Amino acid sequence: MDNIEQLIKSLTDDATTVRPAPHPFLLSFKWAFAAVVYLSLLLAVFGLRPDFLQAIENPWFVVEVLALLCIFVATLVTTSLLAFPDLHQKRAVAFAPVLMVSMFLVVIFFAWNADYPPASLPDHTYECTLCIILVSFLPAVWTFCSLRKLASVHYRLAGGLALLSATSVGALWLRLYEVNDSIIHVVEWHYLPMFVIGVIGIWLGEIILKW
Repeated sequence: MDNIEQLIKSLTDDATTVRPAPHPFLLSFKWAFAAVVYLSLLLAVFGLRPDFLQAIENPWFVVEVLALLCIFVATLVTTSLLAFPDLHQKRAVAFAPVLMVSMFLVVIFFAWNADYPPASLPDHTYECTLCIILVSFLPAVWTFCSLRKLASVHYRLAGGLALLSATSVGALWLRLYEVNDSIIHVVEWHYLPMFVIGVIGIWLGEIILKW
């Protein structure tokens, strides 16, 4: 009996204190706050598009930006839930990105139809995609680093949504910075690459987040 008590005492003495994981909503708030600060710094350095006041007179531009912001928030919250094996018992909330992406596609469809006659295409093409990737790099890194410290068993989906959230920051910055009213260009070089990178995140999630 004494040996058992001695063993229990030695085990409890050697036990390390485990820091509890933050609530997913608090975790997503931290990520969102960091992204807002990051986006604000980018806009402070590079500035808003010179025709910003004129651009917001177009209701479809405003709705497009708001829909993009909704994708960012929804993917961020769901990524934080996917960091927990049981989704923190908020499975219904985890489907928010599906709703937001669907809403975004509807907005783009109507914005495309409203762009008549079509706005002139800018001189550049793939440069926009490169800018989005570069701006998205830091948000992607800090999100993946945070996820690595947790116990996600949904690593593929978490990786995909983490990259989609990060690239939505880059796409949002570029939409507020670039003087461009061509919805065709935006779809081809902003939003299609954004979703493709999100799909790549599924593969990266398996490599980086699997434990």
